Amino acid sequence: MKTLLQLNTSLFSEQGQSTRLAQRFVEIWRTLNSENSVIVRDLAKDPAPHLTAERFQAFLAPAEERSTEQQAVVAYSDGLIDELRRADVIVLGLPMYNFGVPSTLKAYFDHVARVDVTFRYAENGPVGLLADKPVYVLATRGGAYRGTSKDTQTLYVQDFFNFLGISDIRFVYAEGLNLGPERQHASLAEAEAQIGRLAA
Repeated sequence: MKTLLQLNTSLFSEQGQSTRLAQRFVEIWRTLNSENSVIVRDLAKDPAPHLTAERFQAFLAPAEERSTEQQAVVAYSDGLIDELRRADVIVLGLPMYNFGVPSTLKAYFDHVARVDVTFRYAENGPVGLLADKPVYVLATRGGAYRGTSKDTQTLYVQDFFNFLGISDIRFVYAEGLNLGPERQHASLAEAEAQIGRLAA
């Protein structure tokens, strides 16, 4: 049995285009083996708190010296990391907001990047501590930015997962969704066709 972690980051939760594409991937993936399990983390319904100095200090404090509040902060982070570790496959629904990733995704990233937990510093730089696994990123954009300087998402998401030790990252783009109904329909249809091939 395999486990898939579905990360939804759209402000519109299940109604977001990126979430719908992620859900389509999961539906196809589950048909291959009904015993597969899916963990859904919806960052619109249950957003990760933005990182503060207090939360960051909780991560750095020795376990035996943490206050009750710090223990709760670390336990929350540990739970997110445990989901990443358990997952054999990650599916990330990724809308573009103002040329960047949703702030809730950045907050989530800040809680799963933990020194000596998901990465460590070595002589030649940081080393990721998570096992490699496929990450499918379903990127939806109102405009068309792939391959341009305005696409700040692709490299950032690749770099972050690489930082944790995950290098198998595959993008499906649905762009131009605000450039008229014909463009939207064609872009979503092409994305769904790609999803069908990848999920199977």
